[in-house]
Amino acid sequence: MWRHLIRLSLAEWRHHPWRHGVALLAVALGVALASSVQMINASALGEFAQALRSANGQPDAVLAATGRDGLDDALYARLVLDDAVALVSPVLDIDTQGRLAPDSARVALRVTGVDALAVGQIAPALLPRPDPRASSAAAADASPASVLDQDAAYLNPAARKALGASTGDALQLQSASGWQTLRVAGSVAAGGAPLVVLDIAAAQTRFARIGRLSRLDVRLQPGVVLADWQARFERAGNTTRGSPTALPPSLPPGVRWAQADDAVQQVSNLSRAYRVNLGVLALVALLVGGFLVYSVVSLSVAQRTPSLALLGVLGMAAQDRRNLVLLESTLVGLLGSALGLAAGAGLAAAALRLLGGDLGGGYFAGGAPTLMWPLGALAACGVLGVAAAVVGAWWPARQAAALSPALALKGLGGLNTGAAPVWPGLALLAAGGGLALLPPVGGLPLAAYAAVAALLAGGVVLVPALVQALLARQGRPQHALLLLALRRARFARQTASATVAGVVASLALSVAITVMVASFRSAVADWLDSALPADLYARSAGNAAAADQAFLPPAFVARVAALPGVARLVGSRQVALSFSAQQPAVVLIARPLGPDGSNLPLLGALAPVVADAAPAEVAVYASEPAAALYGWRVGDRIHLPLGLPVAATTPGAAAAPGAAAQSAAQAGAVPVRIRGIWRDYARQFGAIAIDTADYQRLTGDVRINDLALWLAPGAAPATVEAAVRLAAGPDLPLDTASTASLRALSLKIFDRSFAVTYYLQAVAIAVGLVGVAASLSAQVLARRKEFGLLAHLGLTRRQVVVLVGLESAAWLLAGTLIGLLLGLGMALVLVKVVNPQSFHWTMPLLVPVPRLALLAGTVLAAGVATALWSARRAAGRPAVLAVKEDW
Repeated sequence: MWRHLIRLSLAEWRHHPWRHGVALLAVALGVALASSVQMINASALGEFAQALRSANGQPDAVLAATGRDGLDDALYARLVLDDAVALVSPVLDIDTQGRLAPDSARVALRVTGVDALAVGQIAPALLPRPDPRASSAAAADASPASVLDQDAAYLNPAARKALGASTGDALQLQSASGWQTLRVAGSVAAGGAPLVVLDIAAAQTRFARIGRLSRLDVRLQPGVVLADWQARFERAGNTTRGSPTALPPSLPPGVRWAQADDAVQQVSNLSRAYRVNLGVLALVALLVGGFLVYSVVSLSVAQRTPSLALLGVLGMAAQDRRNLVLLESTLVGLLGSALGLAAGAGLAAAALRLLGGDLGGGYFAGGAPTLMWPLGALAACGVLGVAAAVVGAWWPARQAAALSPALALKGLGGLNTGAAPVWPGLALLAAGGGLALLPPVGGLPLAAYAAVAALLAGGVVLVPALVQALLARQGRPQHALLLLALRRARFARQTASATVAGVVASLALSVAITVMVASFRSAVADWLDSALPADLYARSAGNAAAADQAFLPPAFVARVAALPGVARLVGSRQVALSFSAQQPAVVLIARPLGPDGSNLPLLGALAPVVADAAPAEVAVYASEPAAALYGWRVGDRIHLPLGLPVAATTPGAAAAPGAAAQSAAQAGAVPVRIRGIWRDYARQFGAIAIDTADYQRLTGDVRINDLALWLAPGAAPATVEAAVRLAAGPDLPLDTASTASLRALSLKIFDRSFAVTYYLQAVAIAVGLVGVAASLSAQVLARRKEFGLLAHLGLTRRQVVVLVGLESAAWLLAGTLIGLLLGLGMALVLVKVVNPQSFHWTMPLLVPVPRLALLAGTVLAAGVATALWSARRAAGRPAVLAVKEDW
C-alpha cells in the first residue's frame, strides 16, 4: 500500500506543483533562518574558544587571581620547588590601549607577559617568534634568549591589522605612568582579539606590577593525580602559614583554582541570552511556515474532495487517505529542509562577512570568523522543518480520513458550517497565561517562550469561532453582492480558517516583535535623558578593564575646570570587579551620588540608613542586571572584591566570625550595603555605583577616568570640546562627545543590535503574505465552476472579482483584528517576562499605534490585492467551459 501511496503523492506533485510549492518554500525559508543562526552562533563561539584555548594552552592546573591586584609571585617560587610539578608558566594579563604614533588612533588590546622559556611547552601559540627583519640584533637572533629583550613586542595577526604595524615599528602602550614605547620585533600565532606579548619582566616593570601575576599555568609530572596534588598543595599552604588546624585546607588569599576555558564560559554567558533569542526569532518563520502548510494542505484537500471520495469508493481506507496527505506533507518537509539547510549555509556565510559573529550585538570582538557546521544543531533544524510540515498537515489529513465518500461524490458533506469549538483555543490561552508566570530555567525564559507559543496556537485555533462571531454581527446588507459575499464568508468556515490562519500567525508575531522593540528603544531613549545629564563627556578608555591603565591627571582636570565656558565638572572612576569566574565582570562606578543616590535613575524605595552601625556602613547602589544576576535585594550586605590588603578591609573592627566573612577578608573584599537598585541599560551584566568619597576613603585611589562637563550659558559645545582636546595634548588622547552625539550613537548601536530582529520580522510578514496569496489563489481556482454558474446567472466578470474581493476583505479584516489583539498579548509576555529574564532589564510597555496601523493595513491591502488578482484570472475563463466540468 505504501508503494501506491508514494506513486499517488508523486503524481499529485507532478500534475499540481503549485499546491505544495509555496509551502515548500516557506519551510525552506524557516529552516534556512534557523540553521543560519545556529551556524553563526557556533562559528562565533568556536572561533573565540579556539583562539582562547590556543593562547591558554593545555595546562594540568591553573592558579588564578581573584582580585584586580593579581597574585603574589611568591606562589610561583613555591610551585617551582614542588617535586610533583614539571613546569610552571607565569602569565600577566593587562588590558590597555596601543598606538603607533601620537596622532594615530588608539586600539584596545591585551598585553600578555610570558616567560618565553616556559610558555612554549604549555601554550605554543603565545611563544614569541622573532622576525629577522627587526632592527635589533637581539630580535634578529633566533636563539631563545632573543625573546627576553625588554624592548621587544610581539603582535598577533589581529593586533597587526588593527594597528597597521610592521616589524621594526615603534609601538606605544598606555600605562598608568604614561606611554611605554617598545619595538615590534616579531609575532605570535595566537588568534582572536588584538594581543601584544612581552617578556614577563618587561610587562611587570613597564606597567608597575612588580611581584604580581595574573595566573600560573601548571604542568604536573607524569603519574601525578591532579585532585590529590591540589589537596596536598592546599594543606601545605596552611602549614606554611603556621595554622594547620585553625583553617581548613585552602589556597592563599586572592587565589583560586581556575579552568583554562573560564573566559570561554564568560563570553558564552555574556551572549547566551542574545543567541537564544535570535534562535527563537529564527524559528518564527518556521512556525509561520507550519501554518502555511496547514493553509495549503487544507485547501488542497478541499479541492481534491471528489478524487479522494472516488478513491474511497474504490476501496481506499480512511487511514490510507490520511497517510496519503501526511506523506505528501512529509515530502514537502524533507525537500524544504534540504533546500533550507543549503540556503542557511549561504545566509550564514554572508552574515558573518557583513555583520560579524555577533550579528551586530557587540559581543564578539574581531572580524568575520570561519563558518562552522554544528551537525547536531543542523540536524535538529532539519527535523523541525519536517515536523512543521507534518504537524501543519495533521488536521487536514484527519479531515481527509473522516470524509464520507458516497456523500462527497454527490457534492454533500464537504462543507462544514457547524459552530467552531472554542474550548481548545481557550485552554491554550489559559496555558500560555500560566506559563508566563513561571520562573526562568537555567537563566533562560524557556517557560515564557512556551507561553508565547501557546498564546499563538490558541489564537489560531480560535480563528474560526472568532471569524464567525465577527461576521455574524453584521446586519443584512441591501446590496446583493455584499450580501452574497458576507453569507459565504460567514459560513465557509474551513476556507476562512485556512486563509486567515497564516495572517493571524505572521501578523501576531510581527506585532509582538514591533511592540517589544519599540518599548525597548523608547525605554533606552528615556534612560539616556537621565543617564547623560551633562553637556559634554570625556573619557580616557573605552572600557573598565583598560581604565586601570588610562587616567586623567589632576593637573589636566584642573586645566579643564578653568576653561572658558565650563561651569561645572564632575569626575568618575570605573573599576572592573569579578564576582564569578564564569560571569563577565561587574563595573564599579565611583562618582558623586549625594546622600540618597538621587543622581541615579533609581527603581523602588531605598533602604534606611543604619545610624548605629560600627564601623559606619558604606552604601552602594546595584544596577538592575547585577541585582538579578546575583540575587541582591535592597538592604543586602555584600562584599566588593577590591583586592585591598586584609587589614584595610574592615578598619577598626574585629574580624567577623564564620568562614564566609573570613574568606572575604582574606580576598581583600570590602563589606558594603545595597541601599537601592537603579536602571542601567548600558551594562547587561551589571554595575555598582558608589559615592566617590566612600571609594577614595576605602581604597586611597583618587584617580579618575571620565569627566562630565556642564557648560555655561551660551558656550558652544564644539568649542569647549576642542579646548579640552587641546589641553589634553598628544600624550593624553581622549574620547570626547556631546550629549547629543552620545545619544545618537547609543541609539545607532541599539538599532544595529536589533537589525536582525527587523529582518526576521520582515521575513515573518513576507511568509504570512505568501500564505495569503497561496490560500486565496487555491480557493479561487477551486471555485471555477461556481464562478461559471454565477456568470450564467448574469454576473459580469467585474462583479465576480468584486465578490471575491469582498469575501477576502471580510476574512482578512477579521484576521487582522485577531492578529493585532493576539500580538499585543504576546508582546506583553515578551516585554514583561522574556526581556527581564533574558537581559535582566525592565521597561514600560509602549504600543506604537501608527506603526501597527501601517503594518496591519499593509497586510490587509496585500491580501485583498492578491485575492483580486487571483479572481481576475479565474473569472477570465468562458462561463460555458467552467460549467462544462459538471456535465
